[in-house]
Amino acid sequence: MLTARDRLVVALDFEDLPAALALVDRLGDEVLWYKVGLELFAAAGPEAVRSLAAAGRRVFLDLKFHDIPNTVARATLRGAELGASLINIHVAAGADALAAARRALDERGGEARPKLLGVTVLTSARSLEAAGGESGALDEASLAQEVGRRARIAADAGLDGVVCPVPAAAAVRRACGPSFLLLTPGIRPEGSARGDQRWIATPRTALRNGSRWLVVGRPITAAPDPLAATRAILEEIDRAAGEAASTGA
Repeated sequence: MLTARDRLVVALDFEDLPAALALVDRLGDEVLWYKVGLELFAAAGPEAVRSLAAAGRRVFLDLKFHDIPNTVARATLRGAELGASLINIHVAAGADALAAARRALDERGGEARPKLLGVTVLTSARSLEAAGGESGALDEASLAQEVGRRARIAADAGLDGVVCPVPAAAAVRRACGPSFLLLTPGIRPEGSARGDQRWIATPRTALRNGSRWLVVGRPITAAPDPLAATRAILEEIDRAAGEAASTGA
């Protein structure tokens, strides 16, 4: 059974590697998973992933690859060689690029093959156009429809799961089945500020909707006491997981 530690992904959105590693050291064994995104990777490069992997942490490489199939496939291989456990590719790159990445990892082989996730819609998107679709307002119904469509593309290309806003998670489950993996950003503990993300949710809502990994950033990294904040969120995830299990969610 998955523990809260298996589910929580802390977003290391820092402008330099020493600051990121200082937080990792402060959180100690409480956190297993960390996200390395564009900001930290642009500042520190591959060393950000190598350092975390060498310290026994699991890395979600959140670079949202979006290019021609050959480039996406080769970038995915480089991410795997660095030690990333999760790698994402934007579904908008197209089915050929998604499938090329899948083939590249399969041909590489090895027991420690990272999971591939497709990025569907960013949690900041406020319109279909901003989400990469047609023009129009983006409400929960249109969000679910668009994310479900993109998740199906990812599944058909052989990806392991998708990154999606929590309100669309149920649509992904309907489109792709119970074994398809869901990673949900924009997770906020009860009573937290929304920040610059529109599609946010609590751990309870995320787990009820079938999330496998829950990404938390500023509620931990900007907290006066990041370790205390982490422990509180882990407890909230544990409670929410118990509730979801008891209701069959």
